[in-house]
Amino acid sequence: MATDHSDQAVAALARERVDHRFKGLPPNAEGLTVGELAAERRSLFTGGFTTPVLALSAEALEHNLVAMERYSAAHGLAFAPHGKTSLAPQLFERQLAHGAWGITAAVPTQVRIYRAFGIQRIFLANEVVDAAALHWLAAELDADPDFRFIAYVDSVRGVELMDAALREAGARRPVDVVVELGGGEGARTGIRTEAECATVADAVAATGTLRLVGVAGYEGEVPKPDGERVRAWLRRLTALAADFDAAGRFEGVDEVVVSAGGSAWFDAVADVFAELPTLSRPVLKLLRSGAYVSHDDGHYRHLTPFNRVPEEGELHPAFRLWAQVVSRPEPSQAFLNAGKRDAAYDLDMPEPQLIRSARDATTRPATGLAVTALSDQHAWVTVADGTDLEVGDWVGLGLSHPCTSFDKWQLIPVAEADGTVTDYIRTFF
Repeated sequence: MATDHSDQAVAALARERVDHRFKGLPPNAEGLTVGELAAERRSLFTGGFTTPVLALSAEALEHNLVAMERYSAAHGLAFAPHGKTSLAPQLFERQLAHGAWGITAAVPTQVRIYRAFGIQRIFLANEVVDAAALHWLAAELDADPDFRFIAYVDSVRGVELMDAALREAGARRPVDVVVELGGGEGARTGIRTEAECATVADAVAATGTLRLVGVAGYEGEVPKPDGERVRAWLRRLTALAADFDAAGRFEGVDEVVVSAGGSAWFDAVADVFAELPTLSRPVLKLLRSGAYVSHDDGHYRHLTPFNRVPEEGELHPAFRLWAQVVSRPEPSQAFLNAGKRDAAYDLDMPEPQLIRSARDATTRPATGLAVTALSDQHAWVTVADGTDLEVGDWVGLGLSHPCTSFDKWQLIPVAEADGTVTDYIRTFF
């Protein structure tokens, strides 16, 4: 759901000046606005960009946006993609244009970013007990009657802290909350038992500042997750919603919110949410997958549910990090000028995919290359016997884990298949 304010705030990003803050961009673009630079449609390879430079595929981005829009619609799911993946309002705008109900956040700072760009529906997948954040939230809700906000609660103490802060702030609108069911013993956040969930729900009902609107959780935290364990937990979640409804805990709400769904098990979420019995009021079945927008060439390439249900779609990796060979000190060793400051490395090493020759600009597969380690500003690359690789060549790297790829770049070129840069994505980490 976007607003005129959202459109104006995103449009204003094009008026930001290009300068030294944005790595990889052409030095001779200094002083241009981002919009002016985009209008020049420079080549990523010959337009003055400096290495390392991260690019997003224009085609892959659009494909992924459409794929999840279709999947959600086909399964009757509302969609609030997790914005922490990209923290890019331009991508939020496109996600909303492709049918997203709203955007998910992880912490109050992200909610403030979303609101600065006019996001009207925000699901905060965390409990908020910070008094300063709650004071701001109360003022934001009171100032905008169309702003829909939902947050987790997972403890009586948390409910008490939220209530106290909201009372202190003089909040006029109650904050909508969902009880978070944890994934099990040893999981991350969330209440461990249904009995404790009921106790927290009672605590919410005893306040005048909070309103219980549903239940939620994250199936990716189920210990040793597999299809059977994840579906068993999801059935606990839907049963909890049905039990709360039968007990009259959702009295006075227009719809019941039932939410789950990361990027690894959204097929299980779709299956189990389809089994949810009819409740006393409509149900908002809210999926929160976020990594889909860029997908990746590692972790999520292996985990995506589309591997299990290929007939329902597929996602395409959108990231490619271009780095340059700056040293060939040994026949079997090369070093690129990209490292931990530039590439995700928390789950997998970058994957060499293409070599662009510095001699003749031809491109070939990066067969025989492997990244074995990253320093702050260097990639350690082993080179197989007979592999043609020279100082000055560009190497295109596939990345694993979108969340730790976006956060290293403030302004990311969007390039078409031939290298023409058509846009720039601003992030706010």
